[in-house]
Amino acid sequence: MATIDRQTPTLALAHALAAAGRGLPVFPLSATKLPALRSPHHGEQPPTHCRGECGLPGHGVHDATTDPAAVRALFAAAPRATGYGIACGRAPHRLIGIDLDVDPAYGSDAAGALRQLALQHLFTIPPTVTVLTPSGGRHLWLTGPADATVPNSAGRLAPGIDIRGSGGYLVGPGSVTAHGRYRLAPGAAHLTPAPCPRALLPLLTRPRRPPTTTRGAAPTPDRRGEGLIQFVLAAHEGQRNTRLFWAACRAYEHGFGDTLADALTAAAVRTGLPEHEARAAIASAARLTSRRGEETNDAT
Repeated sequence: MATIDRQTPTLALAHALAAAGRGLPVFPLSATKLPALRSPHHGEQPPTHCRGECGLPGHGVHDATTDPAAVRALFAAAPRATGYGIACGRAPHRLIGIDLDVDPAYGSDAAGALRQLALQHLFTIPPTVTVLTPSGGRHLWLTGPADATVPNSAGRLAPGIDIRGSGGYLVGPGSVTAHGRYRLAPGAAHLTPAPCPRALLPLLTRPRRPPTTTRGAAPTPDRRGEGLIQFVLAAHEGQRNTRLFWAACRAYEHGFGDTLADALTAAAVRTGLPEHEARAAIASAARLTSRRGEETNDAT
């Protein structure tokens, strides 16, 4: 486990500025891997769905910037930041993050699952920036084309594989969290993010089967999603996993589970649930609701 001391915020800023200098939009993170700046709309009722239009900092990934002065200002406003996030899907790199977990809760090795997908769909992952995580997993950085929007997903590609795309973020190398330090893999320091293999891209952008409904339209993610997030945040010890799984199932049933996965994970982490357990629960919900949908369609 990495030591968090008075030098950690200074080093986090230095790493963030270096990343911004390479065209990667960054913003400060806390030791929990969540945005370090509190939302200026915290506690507002009804909730304000602002992505930074108000001009104030505190909008998470929407604060991300490559401007050095703006990066310094964000970190000055978050003096306890121990790391930085890199916004995915943004020009010029349009970063796509493939998060490979090694937690045995998934029942298989995520790196092995990715290799199996590569054999099945005839693609190879080229040498690219690879970041080692404190849990023993790794993040692979790829770049996407301008005409494709890659959504965030948890376990949709394969168990243990999360995708960070538009609206998501990766923890940058050099960041320190409560569980340890993120660092570049040996031999990766000289690499740049490689283009996403052409055969892999459709697997990342393929939309989920739209939900079927017999009584009106499905609720919008903003309205229903906020309620699900609050439901998770209200969980007490002993019910956190159950509440998260239930909320994730409802989100996937209504067709916006992938969009809400990161927010549900962040909410669960705030209640004290370890992130790997939260992502495992969401991945299980995704698989369960997917099977239900297939069984329903087969029966009709």
